[in-house]
Amino acid sequence: MHTLVVAEKPSVARDIARVLGAKDRGEGCLIGGGYVVTWAIGHLVTLKEPQELDERYAKWRAQDLPILPQKMETKVIRKTSAQFKVIKALMNAKETEGIVCATDSGREGELIFRYIYEQAGCQKPVMRLWISSMTDEAIRQGFDSLRPSGDYDALYASARCRADADWIIGMNATRAYTLRYGVLLSVGRVQTPTLSMLVKRRKEIDAFVPQTYYTVRADFGAYQGTYISPTGEKRIDSREQAEAIAQRVSGQTGSVTQAVREKKTERPPLLYDLTTLQREANAQLGFTAKKTLATAQKLYEQHKLITYPRTDSRYLSHDMAGKVERALASYGGALEEVGQGALGYGVRLTPRVFDDAKLTDHHAIIPTGKRAENMNLTADERKLYEMVARRLAAVFYPNHEYDALRVVTRVGGDDFVSTGKSVTQEGWKAVYRQQAEKKRKASEDEQELPPLAVGDAQTCKAARAREEQTKPPKEHNDASLLREMEHAGRQIEDEALREQMKDCALGTPATRAAIIERLIEVGYVKRSGKNLVATPKGVHLIEAVPPEIASPETTGRWERALSQIARGQDGEARFREGIARLAAFLTQHAGTAPDVPFDKEERRGRGGRKIKDLGIACPVCGQGRIAENTKGFYCTRYREGCRFTIWKDALVRVGGPELSAKLLRLCVEKKDVRGSTGVIHYDNGRIGFTPALH
Repeated sequence: MHTLVVAEKPSVARDIARVLGAKDRGEGCLIGGGYVVTWAIGHLVTLKEPQELDERYAKWRAQDLPILPQKMETKVIRKTSAQFKVIKALMNAKETEGIVCATDSGREGELIFRYIYEQAGCQKPVMRLWISSMTDEAIRQGFDSLRPSGDYDALYASARCRADADWIIGMNATRAYTLRYGVLLSVGRVQTPTLSMLVKRRKEIDAFVPQTYYTVRADFGAYQGTYISPTGEKRIDSREQAEAIAQRVSGQTGSVTQAVREKKTERPPLLYDLTTLQREANAQLGFTAKKTLATAQKLYEQHKLITYPRTDSRYLSHDMAGKVERALASYGGALEEVGQGALGYGVRLTPRVFDDAKLTDHHAIIPTGKRAENMNLTADERKLYEMVARRLAAVFYPNHEYDALRVVTRVGGDDFVSTGKSVTQEGWKAVYRQQAEKKRKASEDEQELPPLAVGDAQTCKAARAREEQTKPPKEHNDASLLREMEHAGRQIEDEALREQMKDCALGTPATRAAIIERLIEVGYVKRSGKNLVATPKGVHLIEAVPPEIASPETTGRWERALSQIARGQDGEARFREGIARLAAFLTQHAGTAPDVPFDKEERRGRGGRKIKDLGIACPVCGQGRIAENTKGFYCTRYREGCRFTIWKDALVRVGGPELSAKLLRLCVEKKDVRGSTGVIHYDNGRIGFTPALH
């Protein structure tokens, strides 16, 4: 007899198997020590397509909408069906007396396992492994404290509600608006309100009319000052007025009329959750949200240097103080100084770091204590690891303290203001000294001011007028869009409702990067340098759909409801009723939606690149041909309802290669294609990958 352990990925399964002593290889599993360890390769089971529920849905027709199944049925994903069969057989084997769910410790991980368990028709008892680190110690401790699967039923209910809602809204709205406009339009519960934020910003920029104004900058030798009017305005309307001010004060002697020194304190920052890490990595390192998540996932799974990254918590539990001390003591190389500095100040149980009441499913992202300086990390992995490591050190440093200085120098009847700061205690900013120096040099207003007192005589050596223009709002980048998604409630105009919805968000830390990439994938958004810019197609979609699906308010309410369901609070029936009502409303609205000028021939890709026909008959409908664009392969009869689609990166997430036209053609011809990393399986329009076990 043995216990079956089901992990989410082969790499995680190998780590667990090593700790449990399961060293012998079996078909799709590792065996030993009283355990059989297998893996799901991500999603093996998914919700059925509409046409699989009823064949009449194979053709897209407005009269069939809304599609509201009485029961949301699941199916085995064909491209990974071989591994599902392995798990099903292991689950139902007589020798298996119990099962451990070891998928990722979060909402999606719970859904992946439960779908498999239910599809396999298994009735055996299940325990849940819930860990936040992939170190051997954490895995052992996790197996020592397994909990009944039933403790996570509420989390599964939330996950199932999320999946069902996305299916119902996505399937119905996408079909309804595609039929209305004759252009394939993807509409989603989370992606559409996220797109609306980008469209709103684009329209603000397009409508912006720059205004010219002038400022006067005076040089007092040891410091600079900017002219301010009697009402405190720095902007001057006319060039003549600005040049007159500069001319009359140049070479004249004035005096200091105001010298204010105010003590300021900046407390250390909070620890990282995923969204904050993605925002700061975008600002400091230029990483996209997707790249940050992928890099953090490698640091967690492969290198075991950081804790579980897909967290929305910025706090630790009180019992983690010892782990924190060991992690700081493990810092080496360039990080050793800040680690020892933090230990010198002491790992204090401050509520800004340790607060059990503010924990969610996982604690904040911190280093595990494994030494990193001699590990074979890529440059990007090392940079991101150091961000996490520096943050853990910084939270135990003292406050940053400085005197904010404001000096007004009057020359004749004209006032010039100078601002600066004098640091009295560097505190936690010592951890970020190089970054602070770059920021200080880039700031014109933050200057070193000499000791000045009211009445001090000062000569204006020179002054000059400068022409400037008001600037439009900045385009969103990953960092700013993630911030907007995290605080979607701030977008609501009604003040009372905005306060009520202040904690609402679009998506979760684990899904926001994928939402951004999905908007790019379907042609609603493009990257322009570091910026995210809504395309004409994206703008037109928001013009076509009603506020009920484009407003962050609606989705923010849903996300809050899903969180409440996950916490075991009631509301599942109400949530599902609301989703069904919205789907019905959207399909009705599409029939009378405004005329919007979508480009009927719009194609994804750069420079209007033409579609490439591969000369292969579509294996699904048999009437179209397989065509290629920049993102994947699809049927030329997609407007007629053919659903054949294979993304070029479909296998990358499970360790396989990116698909090329040559490789896809080979797969169609040979069905199974073996390479150094594993075997690609192709069957009637479906593609899968079985990684090689090294």
